[in-house]
Amino acid sequence: MTSLSPLREYLLIAILSTTQALQEASLGIVIAALHPIGESFGVPDDSGQQSWFAASYALTVGTFILPAGRWGDVYGYKTMLLIGWAWFAVWSVVTGVSVLSKEVIFFDVCRALQGIGPALIIPNAVAIIGRMYPEESLRKNIVFGLYGSLAPAGFVFGCLLGSLFGQLSWWPWAFWTLSFLCLLMAVATIFVVPASLSSRPDRHIHAAELDLIGTALSVTGLILVNFAWNQAYVVGWAVPYNGALLGVGVLLLVAFGWWESRAEHPLIPAKYFNVEATLTLVVLCVGFASFGLWNFYYFRFSQDVRGYSPLAVTAQNVPIIPSGALAAVCTGYLLNRFGASFVLTYAMIAIAIGSILLATAPVDETYWARTFVSMIVVPWGVDATFPASTILLANAFPQKYQGSAASIVNTLANYSISLGLGFAGTVERNLNPDGTMLLKGYRGAFYLGIGLAVLGLVIAASFWVSDLVNAKGRAKKDSSTESGSEKGQVIGSAEGCP
Repeated sequence: MTSLSPLREYLLIAILSTTQALQEASLGIVIAALHPIGESFGVPDDSGQQSWFAASYALTVGTFILPAGRWGDVYGYKTMLLIGWAWFAVWSVVTGVSVLSKEVIFFDVCRALQGIGPALIIPNAVAIIGRMYPEESLRKNIVFGLYGSLAPAGFVFGCLLGSLFGQLSWWPWAFWTLSFLCLLMAVATIFVVPASLSSRPDRHIHAAELDLIGTALSVTGLILVNFAWNQAYVVGWAVPYNGALLGVGVLLLVAFGWWESRAEHPLIPAKYFNVEATLTLVVLCVGFASFGLWNFYYFRFSQDVRGYSPLAVTAQNVPIIPSGALAAVCTGYLLNRFGASFVLTYAMIAIAIGSILLATAPVDETYWARTFVSMIVVPWGVDATFPASTILLANAFPQKYQGSAASIVNTLANYSISLGLGFAGTVERNLNPDGTMLLKGYRGAFYLGIGLAVLGLVIAASFWVSDLVNAKGRAKKDSSTESGSEKGQVIGSAEGCP
């Protein structure tokens, strides 16, 4: 653990936690301003095209996080933070300027390029936290909880920017405001993040550890698979190129797995994985996919069906800030007390309940009934899943691979959100083929989210029961050993008596 003054430690935690907040803010901007942005590009009522506003960003965040963690391990976490903030700032400006082109595809490309910025930032911020504190320490768990607690606040802040500028002014100002904040964070990073938590000497020697072949295979494969599923929302699966892209993407990912098993410096060091870590990541995937659907389709349902304005829907999201913050902070204590399997089990229950509440909510029902309860419950799912997964993998990987550990968790979380939107798009397209059954299509997407959350619950609960059985077995074995030891001492004492 690096020794820091209390003030510098608190400032460092604040800066690193803000990385998560601004990543979510960029997502919140477009989700709240879907219709104003769509009108600017001539697709005001095209759900398929509008889904790309969020999916293209989440796609590159999830895809490029994987190699970005390794780049931080090799070249230094602080260096990657600075590059990431600069990239994020520049492409936030360009994304706003793209409105002048009137081309929706250009906007989607800008969003995808913008997503590379937080992809460079997030795993390296998490890696620095991983190096700040000893493994399995309560302080480390609490800091990871605080890190996760700013995600809901960042999302609502982004929604506020998107709805405020989109409804009352001009939506590009939301992205330009985000760019200014990124530049401020870059300056703060220069002065606050210590080199002792980041430096890595002999760059040219360690450049061999980048695993360029693995990077090319994974990035290309992940992009093609995700693109195919999300494009199916727009053109369907009858178009030949879509199925072909999916097939090529799957083959590339299979090749990536084969290469990683033989690479000297793999992007994903499989030898550090155990059953607990693997099951945790599976639960993370289905949980975040379900959460992404709950999030995206709540805004669509509220605006398109219930008729609320973007600002009104943003206001309805405010309860997720205190609820998410409390959930994230409590997760640190619960992990220490009950373990990851328990935390993941209640997290999946929370996401499932929240999705059920929205899926069954009548159109004319008051917000304070099911919708408000859903806003309170769901953060206890997503804001527990992410810290639990991050802490577990950070403890499983050695110090020099903290960037890789962080990148795996963040890759799966963000990629699952984007891919989940693609799955839901296929469901919605089949239930609402001609655009006349909007509510039915949205309900179908919510039900898909419920199914994913229940799948995660089954896996997490099995994991938890297994842990309880193993703990009971160990306790019984320890009791028997202790009893045998005491019996031996009694016999020895008796034999020693005259």
